[in-house]
Formats: sequence, structure tokens, C-alpha cells
Amino acid sequence: MPTSPGPSPGSPPGLFDDQAPRPLVDRPLADRLRPASLTEVTGQDHLLGPQGPLARMVAARAIASMVLWGPPGTGKTTIARLLAGATDLHFEAVSAIQGGVADLRRVFEAARARRAGGRGTLLFVDEIHRFNRAQQDAFLPYIEDGTITLVGATTENPSFELNGAILSRVRVFILNALGAEALGLLLQRAEAHLGRPLPLVPEARQALIDMAGGDGRYMLNMAEQIFVLAEGENLTVEDMGQLLQRRMPSHDKAGDGHYDLLSAFHKSLRGSDPHAALYYAARMVHAGEAPEAVFRRLACAASEDIGMADPQAMVQVLTAWQAFERIGWPEGRLFLAQAINYVATAPKSNASYLGWESAMAAAKRSGHLAPPMRILNAPTRLMKEMGRHAGYRYDHDYPDAYAGQDFLPEALGEAAFYAPNERGFERDVKRRLDYWAGLKARRRPPD
Repeated sequence: MPTSPGPSPGSPPGLFDDQAPRPLVDRPLADRLRPASLTEVTGQDHLLGPQGPLARMVAARAIASMVLWGPPGTGKTTIARLLAGATDLHFEAVSAIQGGVADLRRVFEAARARRAGGRGTLLFVDEIHRFNRAQQDAFLPYIEDGTITLVGATTENPSFELNGAILSRVRVFILNALGAEALGLLLQRAEAHLGRPLPLVPEARQALIDMAGGDGRYMLNMAEQIFVLAEGENLTVEDMGQLLQRRMPSHDKAGDGHYDLLSAFHKSLRGSDPHAALYYAARMVHAGEAPEAVFRRLACAASEDIGMADPQAMVQVLTAWQAFERIGWPEGRLFLAQAINYVATAPKSNASYLGWESAMAAAKRSGHLAPPMRILNAPTRLMKEMGRHAGYRYDHDYPDAYAGQDFLPEALGEAAFYAPNERGFERDVKRRLDYWAGLKARRRPPD
């Protein structure tokens, strides 16, 4: 449906102009507080300190193509701008969300003309991981011939999101989420810039820093809302909650955050730390992760990291999972917590996992070997004449239901894949195997 044209320049104000929404300020506080030099960037001293690699590049006036990998609000765009300014490179920015190959070609042509005039170009590509593999290839010749110095920014793991050709031509630098000290410094800068303290009691001020989740831009945006909208005395945590929406925890169910938390959870289970395991599970569930994903990881840990050291671990996990599916929230949290604590505190053994891996390796090497003839069935006369099943000893006819036969192909000899340890129930399993090994040596038939 066609829309009516807006007012022309110089026309009288419209009837509803006074009702139109207006921004809180002309420029966001986070933009007004952008560092003017690399020394003002907070929280990235490992890169920008006196001995940091980026500081060394600036000192040598030789900026290499790079990818800045880190969470939102850690200064990737700011650092790129300041690198260009410190080395007199023309700064050009594109976004992989909005731009395409045609836009890149125009940038490359302008950079080539600029280079002919004696000036280089730093091309900043935000969200570079959103370019597909073919689009990423478009950068290669211009990086190689020096037409551009590429600075890509990404929140995703470059090892998975960027093709090998790009990675071989750039350096990857990791930016850290801003810690409490760096975020506190940003708040002090905001207060100095606005000329008044943030109207928060100490507990609310700390809560604001915690809510930021390491994202400086997000924290400054919240602080700006408080500066503009707060009235009266210093706000408590509850008062602040009436002005701000609570930030969802940083957890992308399809990105690195998802796998990082799952990895931290599994390693905490393996490391017998129920406190950390409960914490990471709570982080995931609070952020919207399906509890089924947590139960799947518990089941994996119950087998991979516990196995026969406590066979009940798998039973506990599957029973808790089934109970959770039948009853649901909120009582389901009890079953999840119990399963987490059981797996985290159970004795650990990866002997079953290692046994499987060892058996798989042997199977790849010896897949052509036939089993011993005596353990093969012989349902026909021809098979019996071939020697199948000849000499087989029925274990139940022997004491302890153990005849001490060899079942592996002869070429593998006395290969052993499962080696139980002395922890938990596996200690008893090891004793059984040792006992059977002794019986086997005594009952082995003569050659």
C-alpha cells in the first residue's frame, strides 16, 4: 500500500510531531566513550600492553592482516579503527551481514587506486564468519598483493568458520570478555564524562557489572538508561530491575557458547567436581538449553568416564532422565541434580572407552582374520568335515562355568583390549579377569 510522503523541508510541524519518539541522546554513551587511542582500550592488555603483539605492530608501523576473535562488546571495532589511525591507513568498514561480493569489489577497486596514490587501506570486516567460503576467497588476492590489510571481527571460532586459505594468511588474536575491573573503569569514565555519579547503591552497581556479562557496550547502554531515567535517590537492585530488562546469559545454542558450556560441564563431571558440574548445568538450563542436552552429556560421561567402575551410573542417569520426561518442571530439577551429583562423585574409569578404541584399531588392521574354527557353528555335514566346531568346549560343563578357551583369531595371540583399574566396582572386575587368566593357564589343553 502506498504511503504518504513525509513533510518537505521548511514545512510547518505536523499535528502529531510532538508525539513522535525521540532518542534519549543524540549519540549513544558507548559511542561517545570510544577510546581515542589504543592505550585507552580496557581489558585487552595481553594484546595492547607494551609487549603485546598489536602494540609491537603499531610501533613498527607494520600492521599484519588479522582476525579479532572475541565476545560482543570487547572492542574489536574500536581496535581496528585505532590501528588504522595509528599507522595512517585509510579505514574502510564493511559488514558481512549487509554486504556482498559486489560491495567488496568496489572497496577493492578504491583501495587499489588509493594504493597507487601511496596510501594503504585497512579493511575492517565485521562478522566476517557470515561470509560463505566463496565470498571469503574474494579477499585472498588483495591480501596477498598488499592492496588491503584485512582486520576481520568474529564472535565465532575462526577454526570452524573461516576457510583454510584465509587462516593461512592472517593472524588470529583472541579478545577477552571484560572483567569486573575493566567494566568498573568504564563506569568511572562514563561518570566523569557526564559529570555525575551513577545513581546506584554499591550492590546495584555490582549487579549492573554482573549483568553485563563481560560486554562493555551493553553495560554502557544500561548505564545510559539509568542516567536518563532514574529519579530520586540511589537505586537498589530491585529499583534498577524496574528500569532495565535482565540480560539473558551468554549462551548461543548453535554457536561456540553452547559447546563451551557443554565441554566445561563434561570436564567437571570427569574431574569429580559436583559443584562446577551443577553450576554449568544451571548456566545452560537458565539460558534456555533443553535439559535433554544435559542428560545426553551425563549419559556419555557415565559410560566414557565411569564405565565399569560404577555400572549404576548409567542406570541412575537413564532413570533420572525418564523421571524427568514423565514429571517435567519444576520437580524435574531434582532428578537432574541427583544424576549430576551421582556422575560427578562416582569412581572414574575410561577402561571401557580405551578398550573399544584399542579393539577398533585392531579390527582395522586385522579385519581379514577368521575366528577360530572350533567356535564356529557347523549346521551342515560339509561344515563339520571342514573342521568347524571341532574341539569346542561348552563352558557350563566346567567348574566356575569357565573352560579357558581362546576366542580371538590365532594371529592376534593373547591380545588384551580391556584393562580394568583398581577403582570402584572395576576392582572386582579386575579380580575376576585375573582369576580367569589363572584358570585358563591351568586348563589350557596340550598342543
